[in-house]
Amino acid sequence: MPVPEFIASLRARIGHDLLWLPGVTAVVRDAAGRVLLTRRSDTGAWALPSGIPEPGEQMARACAREVLEETGVGVVVERLVGVQTLPPTAYPDGDRCQFVDHSFACRAVAGRAHVADDESTEVVWCAEADLPDLGWQTDVVRRAADPHAPAWFAT
Repeated sequence: MPVPEFIASLRARIGHDLLWLPGVTAVVRDAAGRVLLTRRSDTGAWALPSGIPEPGEQMARACAREVLEETGVGVVVERLVGVQTLPPTAYPDGDRCQFVDHSFACRAVAGRAHVADDESTEVVWCAEADLPDLGWQTDVVRRAADPHAPAWFAT
């Protein structure tokens, strides 16, 4: 997966030290209520579309951009599902980061789901009852299912 230029620039100055980064995660549903999943090329795990906003980019806009770039699916971001700080992550090259994730409920409005970049090896629509274990994202999918639930903030 390509490292965003602003992160590469930071890494040139700080090396592998822990970076505190914003992140976005999308729970995308189609008209049938199925959830959009990607199989990550770095870990092989199933996951919701996600990514890192560019500096100055609004979170909801970044969410829609990441979904389109990764899956070819255009979305309308309908609401914030929750905000939480994830545990630190260490990458094989030694880089460490910790994400403050902003999860959004989204509705698919255009495009056909397919692998659209090198960040995933598969893209599928999955009935919620058939979802694989998505780790912490499983809770995000559950929270996104209720359109009337207020945004959740980890405490």
